[in-house]
Amino acid sequence: MLIRYKKVFDKIAMGLLSFMPDEKDLKKLQQTKNQYETEENWQLFLWKEDEDIIGLIGVVIEDDVVKIQHISVNPSYRRQGIGKSMVKALKQLYDQKKVIPNEYIVDFFNKCDEQEDQNC
Repeated sequence: MLIRYKKVFDKIAMGLLSFMPDEKDLKKLQQTKNQYETEENWQLFLWKEDEDIIGLIGVVIEDDVVKIQHISVNPSYRRQGIGKSMVKALKQLYDQKKVIPNEYIVDFFNKCDEQEDQNC
C-alpha cells in the first residue's frame, strides 16, 4: 500500500533513499529528503506491507506529468515485484497525469511496462 511520507518516517525514508546510487553521500541524502519535505511539487511515498515499510518512491509533479525521481526497495524484499507494484499504484493515484521515469530508472520503468505479469 502506497502511503504519503510523514516526518515520523524520517529514518526509514533516509535508509531507503540511501540505497539509491546517487544518494550515498550523507549531505546529498539530507538535501534530497529536505526537497521532499519543503518543495510542494516534490512528493515522497512509502510502500507498506503488513506493518513494515519496505519501499519508497519519490516524484516531481509538473502540470500533467509525474516524473519518478527515486525508487527503492529494501534489499530483503527485492525481486518480488514491489517496485512494479509501487509504479502501478503511483499510476493509479495520478491517473489523470502521465507518469514518466527520470534517466536513472528508465530501464527499470520500461521493464515493468513490458513485463506486466513478471516481477521487476
